[in-house]
Amino acid sequence: MTAPTARLIETTYPDFGVPDSQDWRVSLATYRQRLQDVRARMDREGLTHLAVYADREHFANLAWLAGFDPRFEEALLILGPAEKPLLLAGNECMGYLPASPLIQANDVDVRRFQPFSLPDQPQGEANLLNDAAIDAHSRVGVAGWKSYAQPQQIDAPSYLVDALRFAAGWENVTNAAAIFFNPSDGLRTVATPEEIAFFEWTNTLASEGMKRVLAAIQPGARDYDLLEHARYNGVPLSAHMTLKCGANRVSLASARGERVTRGGRFSCGIAYWGANCCRCGWVAEGPADLPPEAQGYAEHFAGPYFAAMAAWFQSLHIGAPGSALHHAIHSRLPADPFHVFLNAGHLIHLDEWLSSPVYAGSTIPLRSGMVMQSDVIPSHPAFYSSRMEDGYVLADSSLQAQLPPALLARCHARRHFMRHTLGLPVHDDVLPLSNLSGIVPPYLLQSRRIFALS
Repeated sequence: MTAPTARLIETTYPDFGVPDSQDWRVSLATYRQRLQDVRARMDREGLTHLAVYADREHFANLAWLAGFDPRFEEALLILGPAEKPLLLAGNECMGYLPASPLIQANDVDVRRFQPFSLPDQPQGEANLLNDAAIDAHSRVGVAGWKSYAQPQQIDAPSYLVDALRFAAGWENVTNAAAIFFNPSDGLRTVATPEEIAFFEWTNTLASEGMKRVLAAIQPGARDYDLLEHARYNGVPLSAHMTLKCGANRVSLASARGERVTRGGRFSCGIAYWGANCCRCGWVAEGPADLPPEAQGYAEHFAGPYFAAMAAWFQSLHIGAPGSALHHAIHSRLPADPFHVFLNAGHLIHLDEWLSSPVYAGSTIPLRSGMVMQSDVIPSHPAFYSSRMEDGYVLADSSLQAQLPPALLARCHARRHFMRHTLGLPVHDDVLPLSNLSGIVPPYLLQSRRIFALS
C-alpha cells in the first residue's frame, strides 16, 4: 500500500468553542490523597523523609502536592514521621499560604524560614531542620525537578542539601524527584479529571490566542504588537511566551521589537499551566515568496513532516510503548534533512516538560490520564522547521465518564475534524485539547491553507 502523502487544502478553522473560565480548584480530598500516595511511595523507596524543594521556576512538584507554588522565593516541604508535613517559606510567601487548601485545613505545619526570602530582606535566626526530626538513622529523599545518573546528584541549593547530609549522613540523602515524574509510574504523570478540565481551558486559551496571532501576521508587523493578540488574561505561564521573526530572530526568544519580513521565518509559542501551543512557518503567500534555498519546503519538508505526524497519531493510544512514537517519526523523517533531535513527544503538566516515555527502545506503556504534547521538532538550515504542537489526553472509558459532557463534546468535535478533514488517524482514547489540533499552515500569509492527507 502506498503511504499517504500530504496536500494543501483551504478551509475555515472550525469553531470548537471555549470552556467557561476555570478556577484552579483541586479538592482538599485530592490533596490529602496525594500526600498518602507520596508517603506510600516513600515507604516503597525506604525513605523516612522527603524534602520537596520549589522555587519560582521549579514549582510544580510542590504545587501538585500541596497547592502551593512559591512566588519570588524558594520553599521546602518536608514529609517525615510526624503526622503533618512541615512547610518552610520565606517572608513574602507567608501571605500566599491561603492558596493551599491543605494549609487552610491545618493539615500542614508552617514555619517562616527567612533565608528563603529575597536578598537584604530581614533574615533573623533560622535553623533549617528544627522540627524535622532528621538524624543519622534517617533516609532522606530530595525532590528537585530532575534526576541524574548518580543518586547523590541533587538539584536543590547546596546549603539545603549540606544541612540534610550533615544531619543524616552523606550516603543517606539521595535524589527522589523521580517519585513525581518518572514516566513509568511517577505520581504526576497521569492527570485527574479536575486537572484535565483546567488543562483543556488553558489549551483553548493558548490555541485561540495563536489563531489570532497567525491571522494578524503581515510584513512589517512588530512582534510586540502581534503578541497582544494572544490576549493574555493572567493565568500562570509554564514558559515565557515566544515570538521570533525578522532578520535577527533567535530561538526561544521573547518578543524584542523585531518586525515581520516577507519571505522570512516566523515562530510563536504560548504556554500556560498544562498547555503549550506552538506554530512556525514562512511569512509567505506561497513558494514564490520563499528564498531560493527553501524552494520545495512544503513538498519536501513540511508535507513529509505532516505525514509522519499522522503515523505518530496512529501510534498514540493507551498501551502503546513509547518507542512506537519514536519509531513513527524516525522511520519516516531521516536525520538528514529533518534533524529531529529531541524526544518525539513528551508529557506536559503544570510544567511545560514533565518527562517523556518516548525514546528509542522505550517499553514504557502509555497510560490513561497521560497528557501528551505533540512536540516533534524538525529543523533544517534552509527549510527551517514546521510544527503542530498541542496537548492530547489519553483517556479510557472510565476516565472519559468522569469528564464534563461539554468538554468531551469539544474534544470529540476536534477529533472528528482531525480525522475527517485532515485525515489524521486519531484513536478513540485520544482527546485533543487544543482548538488548533492538527492544523499546520506552511505559508503564514495564507493561514487558511493547511495540510491534509491525500
